[in-house]
Amino acid sequence: MNLIHDWKKTILSFNRNVKFFLLANVFIQIGLGVFMVMYNLYIRELGMPETVNGKVISMTALATAIMLVPAGFLSDKFGRKWMITGGAAITVITLFWRSATVMEEPIIFVSLLTGVFMAFVQVSGIPFLAENSAPSERVKLFSIQFALITVSQVIGSLAGGLLADGLQLFFNMGAVDAIRWSLYIGAGVFALGLPPLFALKDKPPIPVQVREATPKQPEERMDTSFKKNFILILHFSFAGLLIGIGSGLVVPYLNLYFANRFSASNSYIGLILSLGSAMTAVAALIGPLLVKRIGKVKALILFQLLSIPFLLLTAFTNSLMLASLGFLLRQALMNAGNPIQSAVAMELVSDKYRGLANSMNQTVFQLGWASMAPIATGLVVAKGFYWGYAIAFSITAALYVISSIYYYVVIGKQKLSED
Repeated sequence: MNLIHDWKKTILSFNRNVKFFLLANVFIQIGLGVFMVMYNLYIRELGMPETVNGKVISMTALATAIMLVPAGFLSDKFGRKWMITGGAAITVITLFWRSATVMEEPIIFVSLLTGVFMAFVQVSGIPFLAENSAPSERVKLFSIQFALITVSQVIGSLAGGLLADGLQLFFNMGAVDAIRWSLYIGAGVFALGLPPLFALKDKPPIPVQVREATPKQPEERMDTSFKKNFILILHFSFAGLLIGIGSGLVVPYLNLYFANRFSASNSYIGLILSLGSAMTAVAALIGPLLVKRIGKVKALILFQLLSIPFLLLTAFTNSLMLASLGFLLRQALMNAGNPIQSAVAMELVSDKYRGLANSMNQTVFQLGWASMAPIATGLVVAKGFYWGYAIAFSITAALYVISSIYYYVVIGKQKLSED
């Protein structure tokens, strides 16, 4: 009860911008949750080969990667609010368009557009929250944001599978039409996030006289030189690239993994993916407690390393129950470190370069996804549903270990605020 009271008090203490942003994210992530579970199943039901899913994921990730750095500069120039709001508004249009499209080339083209405009939303979110919070709030703020995102994806993932199966069962729809209508509903829920985004206000600059009269905070005493900050950004980006390559081999295909290896139903896939998000949300909220005990960097590394045995369990088991258990624990542990990593990056990098830091980190992550999509689908086509996934998951485990070691060696020696 004390923990719940503490989290409630923390959320109420956030400013108006943060509260509206978190509310918008709930609707946006529910809508995306439906698409994450159902869209590649939709492509499969249209009778297209597995390689089309690889192209869609690859082109979406590549488009996002290409746009992230330009979007970061535009965000710095024109303000976070309009980058987030405009990007989300156009993304809604592309989601409805994708739901109606049944030909391969238009599917790939519109997926690319989704990647382009979601880049504006992705790159501006973390800097926007950082600008509207104090350093002492950020681990909790990013953890709450991440928990809300994952809980919303629980609802979206579960709703997507249930909607598709329910429409088939109660309205005698074919599989394609049922999935298409679940996608339309997902896009509609995404659109409900737009009004809170329009209510955001760009953070007003602090008047010069106020800045001069206020004692300098630790953030204001940090090295603001481009060289120092760019080297830090490169370190974060390299660690993120390794994680992105590993994730690109596994994460986009988890629903196909359950469908292909175990012939799981849409409802089961939606349920298991939504439970993975739920466990991630719980782990993210526990993260700040672990940070207090062992520090930010050690907590992040511990979460990542603990996830690896469960990733390997998922890779090699022939049991649906063991695969589900391995997936759930890997999902929770690996993703629970994300808000901690965001807090570390926003603390170490000067506010002048936060947009660049966030855009570069997300760029290399998306490049990892884009580069691995055809390799992942190629492994499954060449090696079959067992060894194809087993090899992909094993490569991912090795990359996670390398990234964790690199992050600990390089970032672990940086001076951070009291954890």
